[in-house]
Amino acid sequence: MIGTRRDIVVEYRNKTVVGLTELIHVRGPTGATKDVLARIDTGATKSSIDVRLAAELQLGPVLKTKLVKSASGTTLRPVVRSTIDIANKSIPAELTIADRSHMKYRVLIGQNIICDNGFLIDPAKGEPGDGDD
Repeated sequence: MIGTRRDIVVEYRNKTVVGLTELIHVRGPTGATKDVLARIDTGATKSSIDVRLAAELQLGPVLKTKLVKSASGTTLRPVVRSTIDIANKSIPAELTIADRSHMKYRVLIGQNIICDNGFLIDPAKGEPGDGDD
């Protein structure tokens, strides 16, 4: 794991507090892993991973497809399963695959992970490594 932020986990009323960005650990089915900075997005119903990162982690097989509406339009995206470690929780998750190469964050954490796993978002919580923990 990179950084020390994973050692400090804040809880409030049985919910784990996360910021607008979080350092996560993504695992593929073959054991490939990657630490990435992810964007926490309460407006996204599904979580998403960049197509290149999904290939690097050998994510698959495609479980289904999902029609996703975003600022760039409506697209049909493949859905794969992965395991995400976030705030000391290991979460099996479904992720849509998208080309996120033009975006700052390679992974977007949406409501399917936030709501189902007891997370509370604190926008004032600093980015990993900025000393605001």
